[in-house]
Amino acid sequence: MDFLNITNKNFFISGVANKKSVAYFSAKTLIENGARCIFSVQTESQIETVKKLFPESAVLVCDVENKDHLKSLVAEIKKHTGSLDGFLHSLAFANFSEGVKPFIETKREDYLQAAQISSFSLVEVSHALKELFTAEASIVTISISNTKATSYGYLGPIKAMLDATVPFLAKSFSEFSKVRVNAVGAGPLKTSASAGIPDYIDNYLFAEELTLRNQALETQEVANTVCFLLSPKSSGINASTVIVDAGMSSNYFDQNVVKTFTKNL
Repeated sequence: MDFLNITNKNFFISGVANKKSVAYFSAKTLIENGARCIFSVQTESQIETVKKLFPESAVLVCDVENKDHLKSLVAEIKKHTGSLDGFLHSLAFANFSEGVKPFIETKREDYLQAAQISSFSLVEVSHALKELFTAEASIVTISISNTKATSYGYLGPIKAMLDATVPFLAKSFSEFSKVRVNAVGAGPLKTSASAGIPDYIDNYLFAEELTLRNQALETQEVANTVCFLLSPKSSGINASTVIVDAGMSSNYFDQNVVKTFTKNL
């Protein structure tokens, strides 16, 4: 039984970096449930990496900082399908080469580049794809469960920008279609991208203690929510950020964690 109703539907997936990424788990789940996926990567050198993971799928190059790539995106996709039932935006970048600095010291060029790749690219790619979307297609982007988390550096306010973009984009699409736009606000995950954030492992382990089940959030759990939101079964959800954090955001004062801290005072 195809509960998600996605058999033979076509989805465009951006952001598959490796087998640990949310985009990888989401695409794998979509394909296992009968869907077809077309992937985009930033550079030619990344094509083979994704082809090894999904040998039956098309892989295109689309660097979202390159306007020419965005202009040619539809033509490239049309070589493989004439319509799309959904788009997963799983792109994020921040330059932490100098470590996490106080927010007030953020460099303009770093902030603007991260904003373009991590947030505004959702708008640009969605606009480029609008002629391919079926009447009730779904767009999903990957955010974080708490955009006020200072440990995430300047990506925190950029993810807040992404969250704020979702309802505006949904409203814009509603003027001429039934295309929905939502975000998944994921708690800390064990991904390669997250590992690039200074001191992330300590924060990840702390977050695990705050989950109501005392077990870290799994990437597949986030992917399951992504696939649900991409499917027609989530037709009543639009312009929203769905939090997936195993209850962490309701448990900041977990008594075991508090007692462990106070014992060391």
